[in-house]
Amino acid sequence: MGIPKLLESVRLIVGILSTNEQFADEAKQKLIGRFGPIDLEMPPIPFTYTDYYKDELGDKPLRSFLSFEERIDREALAEIKMETNEMETIWNRKVNLDPGYMTLGQFFLATTKDQRHRVYLGRGIFAEVTLYFENGHFHPFDWTYPDYKSDAYIEFLEKARERFAYHLTAGHPYSMRGK
Repeated sequence: MGIPKLLESVRLIVGILSTNEQFADEAKQKLIGRFGPIDLEMPPIPFTYTDYYKDELGDKPLRSFLSFEERIDREALAEIKMETNEMETIWNRKVNLDPGYMTLGQFFLATTKDQRHRVYLGRGIFAEVTLYFENGHFHPFDWTYPDYKSDAYIEFLEKARERFAYHLTAGHPYSMRGK
């Protein structure tokens, strides 16, 4: 019989997709106010992978990422997705927030869309394992969104993982939010 044990807390990563840099910065400030200081940031870059968001975000949306210092419990992902969905209403859907979390071996995204490769977390929220870490790099799955397969995203996530691993092994004082 396996004995359940508490798992290490994880690194919160939030993707920001916005119509312009002003909205991206407003979202960044709102997220910092809620989740604390950032450890690493990817400045906005053009989002050119799909026109899925064209009606809401226009022809030239921007993507940025924030990696937060304070770790979270894995179980918090559903609630965080609910909070970020609520935040999106502030900008009348001119900002799309994509929270996820990183372990040393995987990167997960939260979503409201059910598919065969997603696990239900509760409250209408699912988790998707989007990338796995092996041989020093993140790798996609067949279902991984095209943008998350890009060099820019992978490079950012690998830097975030490197910093996360350092903080875990060095006994860094970053605490868990609310603990």
